[in-house]
Amino acid sequence: MKEERLNFLQAKYESKLKPKSLEELTKMTGTKGGHGPRGAMAAGKPKNTKDTIKRLLSYISGEKLLLTIVFVCVILQTVTSLIAGYMLRPIINDLTGEDASVSGLLKGLMVMTIIYVVGIFAQYLQQRIMIGVSQNALMKLRNDLFQKLSKLPVKYFDTNSNGDIMSRFTNDVDSVGQMLNSTVIQLFSGIIQIVGTLGLMIYTNWILTLITIVMIPLMMKALKAITKRSRKYYSSQQAAIGTMNGYIEETMTGQRVVKVFNHEEEAEEEFEYLNEDLRNKQIKAQFFGGIMGPVMGNLSQVSYALTACIGGVLCVANGFDVGGLTIFVNYSRQFSMPINNLAMQVNTIFAALAGAERVFAAMDAEPETMDIEDCITIKEEKDRNLYVIPKAGDYAKNLTDRSDIVSEDELYLYKEVKGAVTLNNVTFGYIPETIVLKDISLYAKPGQKIAFVGSTGAGKTTITNLINRFYDVQSGEILIDGIPVKSIRRDDLRRNIAMVLQDTHLFTGSVMENIRYGRLEATDEEVIEAAKIASAHSFIIRLENGYDTILEGDGSNLSQGQRQLINIARAAISKAPILILDEATSSVDTRTEKHIEHGMDRIMSSRTTLVIAHRLSTVRDSNAIMVLEKGSIIERGDHKELLEEKGRYYELYTGKSELT
Repeated sequence: MKEERLNFLQAKYESKLKPKSLEELTKMTGTKGGHGPRGAMAAGKPKNTKDTIKRLLSYISGEKLLLTIVFVCVILQTVTSLIAGYMLRPIINDLTGEDASVSGLLKGLMVMTIIYVVGIFAQYLQQRIMIGVSQNALMKLRNDLFQKLSKLPVKYFDTNSNGDIMSRFTNDVDSVGQMLNSTVIQLFSGIIQIVGTLGLMIYTNWILTLITIVMIPLMMKALKAITKRSRKYYSSQQAAIGTMNGYIEETMTGQRVVKVFNHEEEAEEEFEYLNEDLRNKQIKAQFFGGIMGPVMGNLSQVSYALTACIGGVLCVANGFDVGGLTIFVNYSRQFSMPINNLAMQVNTIFAALAGAERVFAAMDAEPETMDIEDCITIKEEKDRNLYVIPKAGDYAKNLTDRSDIVSEDELYLYKEVKGAVTLNNVTFGYIPETIVLKDISLYAKPGQKIAFVGSTGAGKTTITNLINRFYDVQSGEILIDGIPVKSIRRDDLRRNIAMVLQDTHLFTGSVMENIRYGRLEATDEEVIEAAKIASAHSFIIRLENGYDTILEGDGSNLSQGQRQLINIARAAISKAPILILDEATSSVDTRTEKHIEHGMDRIMSSRTTLVIAHRLSTVRDSNAIMVLEKGSIIERGDHKELLEEKGRYYELYTGKSELT
């Protein structure tokens, strides 16, 4: 039972390295709003380490001058360390010879000190520069990730938990940062040190060098065996961290619901499952990462002891100098030290590679489809918006009615945005095999109010998602003012559609800034006017600092109704000719609903409005009401006409049946 619950939680929250096919998505996810995809896919281990490393290094390749200085400093620091070590040979030989003197010792030590000081300065300089280079690289990486996320379709956020996405910005990027800060330099330094030390060892005594080299295959074999397992467990650890973050984020944001339904014990139990799973994976990852140093260190000690013993024999039997033996055993330890250091860096490397692949997977996710060539744009001109229609585009070529053309020139035709919405035979499914909307056709003339009612999962919200082009239809066509939405630049299309959703979202900042979010160039006077239109002004001025009151935690210091009024004010200031209201009053009380309806009536007066509502009292004055069931429109007409039909709407309105 415990294992089954853990598998369920992993399938629900575990991070997704690469989006799977919609068919696979169907099998492993539930539905959102009846049909929308929701869930998470399992993370995998790194698949292409070489490409990941190459891509990571591209983030520091632009700093070639600084990197050159860094690598020069690394070479200088490594060379000075080797030279200073070799200086011990003549010093010791002088002390053991007949011409030993204190002045010779002091002179040798002074030279060694100067060499070491140069090495220390070079090491300081390379670390200082490399930290700056690595932090610049991380800044670029985070920027690229954030910019890519802003270009991803709504489908990506429907199928990835917020906690998992946040984990890529925090845990995964931090892992990459640890590697770039030190590991890259240590790899380069270690290679130079190995080559340099090996050269000096051969120069000092080739027989002892062979003995040292014999130990290398044994050390490499141990390193390979440990890193193979370490890599696998570090990948699992990163995925488990993403899973836990997703669960924590969802549980913390839903604490009110957890407490209302007394779900604390179940939440704690589920967290224990995930925490235990993370612990087990971390134990394995840290164990194999932790034993690497001791294993390599002990093998190094064996090599050191063997070299010292045989070297002593050579001093006695073959005339090998004591100074040479002293520096050689020192070099033999130095020779294994960079190998040990490289082995110790494997933990950081594989954690970083696992994190980097998760970051790059998000950056490689399929973005929203590109706007078509010669797409139609929308420009603001005084108090109206105009379509800018390229004459070379398909729409202009097929344009026969020129009655709405404002002006002509060599490049463009201009047509005013009025907000007429038309759906012609639209069929759509979030997953191709599961149709959500079936052959939907409807129209809304400029300034009309069209309402959608029906059971949960009937397809009401899906229609608004398609009008905004959060998703594209599979067949049929959606038009705004007779222009296919696919022909309009996506940003301009959404700029001319304002939405008021059931779930309000307010950003950290002042009330003024949250309302202005609907149109960033709006003046303070326009913000206040929008608040008055939305019936929000009266409560805002009673706040501690009025419009300068800081909202935090999604407006937790406001009531649900107040948050919704600010949301309506945000829609009002946008001046968009099309307004979508999706269950805007379903979560507030009747008194607050009256305030919200009053505010919405004002902003709906000159806009084409599409309303989704469970409370049928809010749609009685609509020009047309569409009753949807199972993705089809089963009834349409105004309030009076539908009551006279005595069909589904009549049953809902009179209480003979209820919305489900």
